[in-house]
Amino acid sequence: MSTPIATSVSGEKRYSVSVASRTNFYILAAGVIIFIILATLPLFGGTALTRRLVDFFTLLALAELWNLMVGYAGLLSAGQQGFIGIGSYTLWLFADKFGIHPFIAVIFAAIGGAIIALPAAALVFRLKGGYLAIGTWVIAETLRLIVANIKSTGGGSGITIQAASQLGTETRVPGAYWWALASALIAIVVTYLLLRSRTGLALKAMRDNDLAAESAGVNLWRSKMYTWVIAGAGCALVGAIVAIHLLRVQPAAAFHINWTAYLIFITVIGGMGTIEGPVIGTIIFYVLRETTSKYGTWYFIALGILAIVVTIWSPAGIYGYVIKKTNFMVFPLQRKLSVLDEGTAPAEIGTGAEKTAG
Repeated sequence: MSTPIATSVSGEKRYSVSVASRTNFYILAAGVIIFIILATLPLFGGTALTRRLVDFFTLLALAELWNLMVGYAGLLSAGQQGFIGIGSYTLWLFADKFGIHPFIAVIFAAIGGAIIALPAAALVFRLKGGYLAIGTWVIAETLRLIVANIKSTGGGSGITIQAASQLGTETRVPGAYWWALASALIAIVVTYLLLRSRTGLALKAMRDNDLAAESAGVNLWRSKMYTWVIAGAGCALVGAIVAIHLLRVQPAAAFHINWTAYLIFITVIGGMGTIEGPVIGTIIFYVLRETTSKYGTWYFIALGILAIVVTIWSPAGIYGYVIKKTNFMVFPLQRKLSVLDEGTAPAEIGTGAEKTAG
């Protein structure tokens, strides 16, 4: 069953344009139940499980944001660790220096990431492709060097977030968990709503061919700016959550290139240019990390082999292959045109399946 969002009449035929099917509503109901269970997990789950899920949800949020930039807007970034690090140190600044509660300081960290994203946009938007990736990485390294050379931040050795450590494990761990869960939900919902808007159509047009999109009336600068600022603020928010979770911030860790490497692996494996892809990729990455990291270098070998196999088997990722075979999306973005006949069910006559990047 489809839910009409528009109906028109042409002669004796009536047409309906729909987005979601009955299956999508079932999935939505199941998702709400799962979210409620996850939200109440700290009340009955152990601390060890809660800590592990903080890592999972923060990775999922980062992967969704990176996928929004690369998979939909075509902004190839290799410097998201810069915003993660800025978010961590902004949390320290507002929590330890200004005396704001760490869980509230997370919001100021997101604002700080958005502020840093604005001047950075003036530099990176002049670049394209590989040059853009290098430019974002250079900005992240510049931020790392600046922070590492400020004595009040502990320099290269880092600094402990006293305000977070004073909360106690019983308060800090559940609070970090709920913030991590919220960050993953916010990243998914914001991405979905943005892609359902006119800006989302502009992003996908820009990704496929920016010159053609601009000739069709798309404001490239504004569309890129929306995506860049949202991703910067989101990554900074996640960086603040990670800082609360770890209690200590160090430039080499907070600004490490491994953050972006993980996001690339997760998104490419799951399916770039799909909302579902980062979810699948995060699950796979997390399971591999938990089961093979104890074997040392074999952990990286396993990740590399999996990446090679998936990209050869399905360049669009695992969920890209699912869409190719079933034309079904958990988060529906495509519009379907159906013929409505009197006394009969709607007959689908065309689909606009979401095109996956890669």
